[in-house]
Amino acid sequence: MSTQAFDKRKETLASMCDERARMLQDQFNVSMNHVQAMSILISTFHHARNPSAIDQGTFARYTERTAFERPLTSGVAYAVRVLHSERKEFEKQQGWSIRRMDTLEQTPVHKDDEYDRDGLEPSPVQAEYAPVIFAQDTIAHVISVDMLSGEEDRENVLRARESGKGVLTAPFRLLKTNRLGVIKTFAVYKTDLPSNATPNERIQATDGYLGGVLDIESLVEKLLQQLASKQTILVNVYDTTNLSHPISMYGSNVSSDGVEHVSALNFGDPFRRHEMRCRFKQKPPWPWLGITTATGILVIALLIGQIFHATINRIAKVEDDYHEMMVLKKRAEDADVAKSQFLATVSHEIRTPMNGVLGMLHMLMDTNLDVTQQDYVSTAQASGKALVSLINEVLDQAKIESGKLELEAVCFDVRATLDEVLSLFSGKSQEKGVELAVYISDKVPDVLIGDPGRFRQIITNLMGNSIKFTEKGHIFVMVHLVEEVIESSEEFKMESSLKHTLSGLPVADKRQSWRNFVAFNQEGSAAFTSSSLGQINLIVSVEDTGVGIPLDAQSRIFTPFMQVGPSIARIHGGTGIGLSISKCLVQLMKGEIGFVSLPKIGSTFTFTAVFTNGRCNWNEQKSQQISNPSNSVSSEFHGMRALIVDPRTVRARVSQYHMKRLGVHSEVVSDLNHGLSYLRTDNRVTNMILIEQEVWDTDLGMSSLFVKNLRNIDANDPPKLFILANAINSNRVGVANGFSTPFVIMKPLRVSMLAASLQRAMGVGNKGNCTHGELSGSSLSKLLQGRKILVVDDNNVNLRVAAAALKKYGADVVCTDSGKKSITFLKPPHQFDACFMDIQMPEMDGFEATKRIRDMESDINSRIQLGQLPVEAYGNASSWKVPILAMTADVIQATNEQCQKCGMDGYVSKPFEAEQLYQEVSRFFHVKPNQNS
Repeated sequence: MSTQAFDKRKETLASMCDERARMLQDQFNVSMNHVQAMSILISTFHHARNPSAIDQGTFARYTERTAFERPLTSGVAYAVRVLHSERKEFEKQQGWSIRRMDTLEQTPVHKDDEYDRDGLEPSPVQAEYAPVIFAQDTIAHVISVDMLSGEEDRENVLRARESGKGVLTAPFRLLKTNRLGVIKTFAVYKTDLPSNATPNERIQATDGYLGGVLDIESLVEKLLQQLASKQTILVNVYDTTNLSHPISMYGSNVSSDGVEHVSALNFGDPFRRHEMRCRFKQKPPWPWLGITTATGILVIALLIGQIFHATINRIAKVEDDYHEMMVLKKRAEDADVAKSQFLATVSHEIRTPMNGVLGMLHMLMDTNLDVTQQDYVSTAQASGKALVSLINEVLDQAKIESGKLELEAVCFDVRATLDEVLSLFSGKSQEKGVELAVYISDKVPDVLIGDPGRFRQIITNLMGNSIKFTEKGHIFVMVHLVEEVIESSEEFKMESSLKHTLSGLPVADKRQSWRNFVAFNQEGSAAFTSSSLGQINLIVSVEDTGVGIPLDAQSRIFTPFMQVGPSIARIHGGTGIGLSISKCLVQLMKGEIGFVSLPKIGSTFTFTAVFTNGRCNWNEQKSQQISNPSNSVSSEFHGMRALIVDPRTVRARVSQYHMKRLGVHSEVVSDLNHGLSYLRTDNRVTNMILIEQEVWDTDLGMSSLFVKNLRNIDANDPPKLFILANAINSNRVGVANGFSTPFVIMKPLRVSMLAASLQRAMGVGNKGNCTHGELSGSSLSKLLQGRKILVVDDNNVNLRVAAAALKKYGADVVCTDSGKKSITFLKPPHQFDACFMDIQMPEMDGFEATKRIRDMESDINSRIQLGQLPVEAYGNASSWKVPILAMTADVIQATNEQCQKCGMDGYVSKPFEAEQLYQEVSRFFHVKPNQNS
């Protein structure tokens, strides 16, 4: 910035200096032009006329009057050319002698009264002379002076006549004023001289010489006075014809700041050179802008340095924190491993004896017990299962906290899954007289791909809370597609009114439970609408008419181990982690969960979950189950028609939903009178009539009349009459006068139970002892008949439980208590079809034993393939691999992965039930379903 200011100062000086040089040059040229114009006047009126029209007086007056046109000249004089031969005649004519110039130059400064022209010496003899004959009064003292007698003047005069241009003298002190000046000389030629004359022709045509005296100092002073900024800079004018010794024509040698500019001057004489040198009078001001800018930059640099310093320190601190964090992370990982090991150990140590307890109790239930003993055993079993459930919840919470909980992706029937959950709570709901129902929209596919166990766990947790806190009314589970709910919001608004609830009691508005879901805002709705066809977005609501959740407790309802209050915990029990686990599971399923609750009205919990539309070999999977789903019996009722008598729309729709699953077409009427009207007007055959118990018991007289009219309508084959009862004490329904008791179907409705009841009443399908979808004991004993199974466990109780469970299905069971012994048993050739292997055993655990068995099988198989061993010696089997299933009390993911890594084909977690063992092992056998099942 200082350099820029200096350059700007130089530019300003150059501009000012060039301006003054140009003005000085212009004014000089104007004056010289007037002097040159006088040469034409002299040539015309003096030399061209005889006698001359000009004398000294005339010339003096003319020059005095026209002096304003030559403001820069001190005077004008004319010297005539006189040859030596003409000198005497010339001196006689003029009345004075020609004088020498050099004498005058010795005393150039004279006062007017001191100057004596007659005292000058005569000009020496020479070829020609140039005496001044006319002069302006200001320089009249030069009259008679020979201009050729001075050395420098002679040279200038000769150059002027040869070149035809004005010629300048070197600067000299003017007479009288003692100021520096110059003389510019012009040659006066004859009028007939051509413009392209040669130097000799010009010399011959010369008549005289006209000179103008210029006072340079006055000239520059007048120029500077015309400029307002004359005091700003110092001006010097030099004659630089001799560069080594320039002559100062104007100015002083006052010191300046060293900045100088030189402007060239052209006074019309190519032989002489002049220039103007300019300097600032004042020193340059302090560069405050540069100083402040530099200071600011310095401050900024210091700040940046401080920032860098702080950044480096921060980086160092972050690195230290990172290293510390890595140490803490390592400790946390070690603690997590220790925690997992602790949980696995504790789980194993608790589950192993619990397996014996529950297994022996199950075996005890198969013996002959009286009612009291059965009650005691059932209570013990329930307590044991509750303890196992608590252990599972604690393990799930630990998995969630460690981020190791993973979901399966298998095909499952969502409707069958909900039926299984209903079966868990049917007894409790019947004891309380609480209506329990499930409704799944027709738009929900039959088969989904996901984790059925975790899906079942979420609904079980929510229904468990509902059954726990509901003493009257209903618990209603509804499953729809998210898109369906978005498109039918008005329908769901209607279902929240009193007339459209399952039990008729008021409920919380379920729509409020999903009001904050992303799926139901504008962007989420568009995302669901544009989702791929294979993706199924379910929304599940669990509605109850329980005590509700206090408002002050609703904000922490999903906090682990949170209880609504101490009194609630004492009355209803529970650990308080079910909802927390459910929320985490919902998030793993890419869904959301919310609720709405009104004290003394009830609560509704709603969650969404994302599944895939499944199309797998469902029939093959179903053939491996003990209880056949509804599809196996739906063909027996396909095409039948039913009439449902129910005044409640929602409840009637649930009944229709289950009947439709059996292939039965149903119609709904609100009371018995409408039912009779329908039967009389409808020409189609109605095979069965399902009447809600509250309709039946309200007016037994009307019920009796209904039965009588029913027989009148079709006396030969009247429709079968069923009463839909809810409470356990409803087994005894009112009997119409003299008529047989209608068949009672206990709620909650499940398709397997409903099918069994209809089969017994209508005489179709299985008429044996199949109750509640279970097989008889004789049928069970044939499922694994002819199968030889090895059970390996170091715990004698577990051996007895597993052996008894497998023998129940007809299997031939061999037991051993050592991993080493199992290797001997399973060394090919052998007769075993499968093996259940405990994991934690002394001397050799199940993993090592399995690995050695697999290595042994692989070695024998390869040797048979290479022909090193005869196939006949190994039972004509070219490939040996016995299914090995782990029996483990460790349910953590790492144990499962280790089972697969060592070559196991599956695992059963302890405590296990007989069904679990059968379902797991039957995957490896081609089991034909029992014909009566």
